Amino acid sequence: MADMLRIARLPALLVFLLTLAAALVTAVSGTLRARAQPLVADLSSHLISITSSFTGTELLLFGATEGPGEVIVVIRGPAETVDIRRKDRILGMWINARTIRFNQVPAFYWVGASAPLDTFTNDQMLARHRIGLERLDFPGGEDAAPEERAVFRDALIRNRQQAGLFVPAVQPISRLGDRLFRVNVAFPSNVTTGGYRAEIFLVNEGRVVAAQTTPLFVRKDGLGDNIARLAHEQPLGYGIAAVLIALTAGWTAGFVFRRF
Repeated sequence: MADMLRIARLPALLVFLLTLAAALVTAVSGTLRARAQPLVADLSSHLISITSSFTGTELLLFGATEGPGEVIVVIRGPAETVDIRRKDRILGMWINARTIRFNQVPAFYWVGASAPLDTFTNDQMLARHRIGLERLDFPGGEDAAPEERAVFRDALIRNRQQAGLFVPAVQPISRLGDRLFRVNVAFPSNVTTGGYRAEIFLVNEGRVVAAQTTPLFVRKDGLGDNIARLAHEQPLGYGIAAVLIALTAGWTAGFVFRRF
């Protein structure tokens, strides 16, 4: 009888051992995949706070790669709608004669690479990921002739470059050994608030072998911004507080001047 019970338990034990083995294989393979991740990157801070004394800032972007390839970093600001106007002299006065509106224009655009782009990329890959100012295109101006639209697009990019919001040249990324990389990214004082993203690519022989996206947020801080946010989000409370402050200030001033 005891032998029969042992034989009956064998299938259950076998199922248990097979389940345990499968779980161990899954855990080990997951650990190996995590260790073999080809690209890991991060920012020194994911928040830029703009105060009344803000004059610009720098953030450190750093990371590591596994395997051959060069690194490209693209940082884009929040999308905006931008009107580009051309002035013409009419009857002795300079007036806006033509306006083209572009949509989905990044408020900030920055590109860095660990080697010259033409040494390890190709035009198809760069165009697909919109890497480089010459490959940026924005919706809008469909009613204009292609030549005119190109002139206005170039004017938009030129204006952003002059404002320091579009970095004209590809910035060098430092490689530390075969794996580590780092670069400082400068943001000007007129940087726009909103959500940004840093796109990091590992490129080998003209092909993206790994990619990562890291978020970045720019927001205003300080008393002035808190008051403006209160006025926008709680208009009734802001109005009552403003009236009470005005009444208190008037009563205090009247009391002081009566004593003198």
